[in-house]
Amino acid sequence: LFPCGGRTADTSSPSRPKDGEWFQEKVWIPRGVTAIKIIFTCGGTAGHVNPALALAGLIRERQPGSEILFVGARRGIEKRLIEEAGWPFRAVEVSNFHRSFRPKELRHNLVSLRNFLRSPGEARALLREFPAGLVVGTGGYASYPMIKAASKLGIPTAIHESNAIPGLTTRLLEPHTDLIMVGFEECRKNYKRPDKVLVTGTPVRGDFFHLTKREAKRKLGMDDGRPLIVSFWGSLGAAEMNRETAQFLALEMKEGEPFHHVHGAGAMGFEHMREYLAETGVDLGRAQALEVREYIRDMNVLMRGADLVICRAGASTISELTALGVPAIIVPSPNVTNNHQESNARVLADAGGAVMLLERDSSGRLLYDTACEILRDQERRRRMSAAMASLGSVDAAEKIYAAVMKLGHA
Repeated sequence: LFPCGGRTADTSSPSRPKDGEWFQEKVWIPRGVTAIKIIFTCGGTAGHVNPALALAGLIRERQPGSEILFVGARRGIEKRLIEEAGWPFRAVEVSNFHRSFRPKELRHNLVSLRNFLRSPGEARALLREFPAGLVVGTGGYASYPMIKAASKLGIPTAIHESNAIPGLTTRLLEPHTDLIMVGFEECRKNYKRPDKVLVTGTPVRGDFFHLTKREAKRKLGMDDGRPLIVSFWGSLGAAEMNRETAQFLALEMKEGEPFHHVHGAGAMGFEHMREYLAETGVDLGRAQALEVREYIRDMNVLMRGADLVICRAGASTISELTALGVPAIIVPSPNVTNNHQESNARVLADAGGAVMLLERDSSGRLLYDTACEILRDQERRRRMSAAMASLGSVDAAEKIYAAVMKLGHA
């Protein structure tokens, strides 16, 4: 069932063995094996780090004797996210390559080439210091040296790819890893070795499911019968899309605020949002149901209560939408490698769970009209929600846990 390169589990009998334990998906782990040393390697974006954090937490809960180490780039976002979560972190000197011939970018690429040549030795040194029985990568260029070094040493390796189209790192590592885990069945066709691919979904934080939709709306004080829209364009924001959101908010005020609407403008976008609102004549001080924030800190509650989400198509967002079954209008970012956000969005749109608009075609008016069509048609909302949920995997962390534990103990 899983191409582990080692012993396979016997799942032919449904009875519980006397000298071992069954885990999710009937994965057999001998009773004498209770702990393992695991390296998680990831970086670049929160979407690459969060699945590893979710899985590490589950392993600590299920096998508290296990030792876990995170490895990433020295200057990447992963260092802060991992250390804030309380996990040990070690760095390898690795950096990405820029696709430009400007002098500044050429200098950067020369440094990246030097790091690329040094990083295998650093990875091997880490493996001598922390003799892992399993190395799991969850995306980003920072995971390349650890997975490659572990594979050469005969250590079992696995990769989780959150995006529909595999990134460059995943493509380069496909020949060197034992198992590739993906979010959707449609992803399998994008690999040369589909026999190595296991569909698990992408883990979502458990606190997204602590409340029901009704409880979330009550907690937010938005349970007066009006639908709730949640919109955001990423942690930094996107200038043009924030401008369109200001136009959207102006139309809502003109129509008497038919919806509750919370918008996260992002750290950079928030600085200009006041200007955009002034341009469109929006005075949020007079609004009762409209709110603009720099950053949405209670995303778990807002997403749970949302009737419609308007957003980009990053991997973490896609996994949350599908796990919660929330209809969406998605405007994928055109400024990402391999245009992978459009591929992510198309999976949801083709299934009927989302409406995809390309940024070049988008406008505040089109976003507003599309939102109104969805929110004023309860049957359409129901169909979109069901289609979105059909793509989701609320037990993704369990599936990944089962797969990597089998791999590590094979």
